[in-house]
Amino acid sequence: MQHGGRGERSDSWAATSDAGLSVGMSCRLQLVWARGAALASFMQYLRANLSKKVGRLVDWSGGFWERRYSAEPVLDDTALVGRLRYVLAHGVKEGLVERSAEWPGLTCLPQLLGSTRRLFRWFNWTKRWSKRGSEELAVGEGRFAEEWAEPVALELAPLPCWKGLGEEERQRAVRALVEEVEVEARARNKPVLGVRAVRAQHPHTRPEHLKRSPRPLGHASTSQALRELREQYRTFVAAFREAAARWGRGDFSAPFPPFSFPPRVVPGRVARVL
Repeated sequence: MQHGGRGERSDSWAATSDAGLSVGMSCRLQLVWARGAALASFMQYLRANLSKKVGRLVDWSGGFWERRYSAEPVLDDTALVGRLRYVLAHGVKEGLVERSAEWPGLTCLPQLLGSTRRLFRWFNWTKRWSKRGSEELAVGEGRFAEEWAEPVALELAPLPCWKGLGEEERQRAVRALVEEVEVEARARNKPVLGVRAVRAQHPHTRPEHLKRSPRPLGHASTSQALRELREQYRTFVAAFREAAARWGRGDFSAPFPPFSFPPRVVPGRVARVL
């Protein structure tokens, strides 16, 4: 991900969003996101720029991932730590590397065990575009030339349930989770692909068999919490459908439930945008 460029800089994301965990693989990108941040807009921005910019590096057209992104709530602290363990297990549980620290792709582990701030390179294509037609650009400066590279800092926020812990305590907890993951992987006694083989794979390589498991409605440490979440979701869907039906009958004052996306154009009057 070091070469991933963005067409326009968007510093507002750094001020409005808290990413607690992250891991990147060829088949998925997983983030733990703080409540209240503009997640939908951020994911639209991220996925679009990954497809357009990183795609140029590997000659990939279209979206990077076949499925649309989804966001599931994490309902309690135990489940949140479980999500951290799940993220740290990527690469190890699939038999790609022996240790979590060996994963050659994007991972939050170095930031969890060291400085929470990490520098990446952002290729300022807006700056490059401003020099179009000039002699400097005509000599062959590509989109990923060092001339357009600028440092961008990414800082991870502590998990909400760990904010009361000191830095050393958080790092010890992370190391304990990593050790659990690696011990379980060794107990399966299966061959490991290895870092060199992972790096040698072509970006267009597809697995012979795709695992398509249903996405969970949410993550919780108790079945009772999940039952309550399902009931809340049913209530939300019923309220949305009722409002949509009233909207379709011409009652544009129908209230939609919070955090939903009501229609943006009045039915039958396309020119009138709300």
